[in-house]
Amino acid sequence: MLRQVQTQKLLQKLSPQQIQLMKLLQLPTIALEQRIKEEIEMNPALEEGAETDDEANTDLEEENYDDAPKDEEHQRDDFSISDYMDDDEGLSYKLKANNISPDEERKEIPFSVGVSFQDMLESQLGLKDLDDREYQIADYLIGNLDDDGYLRRDLLSIVDDIAFSQNINTTEAELEKLLKVIQEFDPAGVGARDLRECLLIQLHRKSPRTPIVELATQIVDKQMDEFSKKHYDKISKKLEIDEETLKDVIHEILKLNPRPGNSMADGQKSFQQVIADFTIINEDGELTLTLNSRNAPDLRVSKVYSAMLEEYSKEKNKNGKEASVFVKQKLDGAKWFIDAIQQRSQTLLYTMNAIMEYQREYFMEGDETKLRPMILKDIAEKVGLDISTISRVANSKYVQTSFGTLLLKSFFSESLSTDSGEDVSTREVKKILKDCIEAESKKKPLTDDKLTKMLKEKGYNIARRTIAKYREQLDIPVARLRKEL
Repeated sequence: MLRQVQTQKLLQKLSPQQIQLMKLLQLPTIALEQRIKEEIEMNPALEEGAETDDEANTDLEEENYDDAPKDEEHQRDDFSISDYMDDDEGLSYKLKANNISPDEERKEIPFSVGVSFQDMLESQLGLKDLDDREYQIADYLIGNLDDDGYLRRDLLSIVDDIAFSQNINTTEAELEKLLKVIQEFDPAGVGARDLRECLLIQLHRKSPRTPIVELATQIVDKQMDEFSKKHYDKISKKLEIDEETLKDVIHEILKLNPRPGNSMADGQKSFQQVIADFTIINEDGELTLTLNSRNAPDLRVSKVYSAMLEEYSKEKNKNGKEASVFVKQKLDGAKWFIDAIQQRSQTLLYTMNAIMEYQREYFMEGDETKLRPMILKDIAEKVGLDISTISRVANSKYVQTSFGTLLLKSFFSESLSTDSGEDVSTREVKKILKDCIEAESKKKPLTDDKLTKMLKEKGYNIARRTIAKYREQLDIPVARLRKEL
């Protein structure tokens, strides 16, 4: 049975401006610059640069709003909002002013043009004596190589792909034959299907064929599993060689390149540049915090659009009202965006200042053992913001100090209790664990049990499984894989 019921609910909704601020907060410096460029492109009422009276006058003079010929006044009645929304050339003419001086330096953005990894292999393929059909199949194989230079796909599946995409019927045997041709290319090891095959290709090219190279080839071919697990005793017994010879053989294998594709693609790969959002300077015991100026760029509302709003708000016809609404939306959007950028800068400074004060001892000396246990809630309570806001601020932000540029979220860690009852940061425990492993004898690496005992002797009561977890977080392998001859 249907009934009408009156209920009362309390809901919390975010305004579009709050949502915009939350999105801007989590952006790092480089991403923020791109976001500002996009906003300027979408909203012509938003401009870069500090607002000055001279520029405002210059813009108005160039647009000639006050000195418009009277015989053109009637043309405004034919104005349509589509003139500004659809006609790109009209926008460029009516809304943009070229204020660049002839003496002003023009900074062009350089870009690199290079030959890609695939192009270098294809150029070598062109030197081989292949017919059109074989060339097309081999070129398809090259296209299936990954960035490391490996062919990780099964040949049978490639046979089906070539049949569907290239309309060429082939066999696994033919693909194997053409793959051997690709494996002759430089750098050595390219076209391999696994690490063992990659290393074997490189060893087979070694010249002269010394006894060490022959032994290295045997180990990779027949005892790759024992070698990867560092079961050196089994290898030396099977090959009947002494420790010194085995050491030379291992050194020969370690000189090989496990990722041949990287050696050709390094020049073409783009590396993300880390730009610090904050800078902390220690000046005679006083910490000074500054925000990267690129996080607070100079933005302004277009004076041209403000003048347009005044002009079209006076008109009583339909086109004038439509134009007035459109211009007002653009102006409001520009003001909201500028306010959001300013709020973002203030929030970043407040949050980073709270972190700096909380970890003052660490920022004074750079000693990781001075790091205090700190969670998002601790900073949220100090600055009076929500935990989610602090999380957005800490995400992907970097701080530049005299001892390195560090990720902001790396300062957050949980706490552990020592035998004396003192709370210490897990970062401190990881630092001590790392120092113990670095100081160990590589001939007899410390096991997790021995590391647990060492830390307990230092006053850190930690279980062995916790040691194993911290070791994995530090990307340190088990004791057996750290062993060296």
